Amino acid sequence: MSCPQCVGADQVFSGFYVARELRSYRRKGPRATTTMLVEALKAEDIEGFTLLDIGGGVGAIQHELLRAGVSRATGADAAAAYLQATREEAERQGHAERIEYRHGDFVQIAGELESADIVTLDRVICCYHDMEALVNTSAEKARRLYGVVYPRDVWWTRVGNGFLNFFFWLLRNPFRVFVHSSCEVDALVRGAGLQRLYTRMTANWQVVLYKR
Repeated sequence: MSCPQCVGADQVFSGFYVARELRSYRRKGPRATTTMLVEALKAEDIEGFTLLDIGGGVGAIQHELLRAGVSRATGADAAAAYLQATREEAERQGHAERIEYRHGDFVQIAGELESADIVTLDRVICCYHDMEALVNTSAEKARRLYGVVYPRDVWWTRVGNGFLNFFFWLLRNPFRVFVHSSCEVDALVRGAGLQRLYTRMTANWQVVLYKR
């Protein structure tokens, strides 16, 4: 991967961090915001749909939706350790043969990936430097539903991300986190022909589902 941000992500999301996240998923299930997105998707008629999960972490959305009737999933992630964790959990849950795994910068490899009925980006927009390219490219891949979880555009998330980025700077890691403009993200998704269907807010995050 030539993208410094993705190289940094591969370093940050590895080893102990990923193992701890997988243990948490097995004990408690998905994060609260991930559950909100999954439940919003399950409220639609997704039986037999295909899924493209970008930056899916340990694969929580993939596992939950495959159990809910999705036929096949593709997981694309810049962090190799996350893909390995997804494989391990998919084997444990018995649906590994229904998932395809792709390692790399999604924007760079998007041309090699097929469109899907559902496209999800759970806490991914905040981890990519070129928001416009990521949103445009991923929204184009969504045939029916497009779900995102990303930071609220408020002062406290900016302050918190500033501290995280200072920490990464100290570690000499090129990875950075971002609070992109919510209005700009929404305009790009709508420009791709999708309409907002569902919105939920927490203190730091927003969960949004769009429909074509």
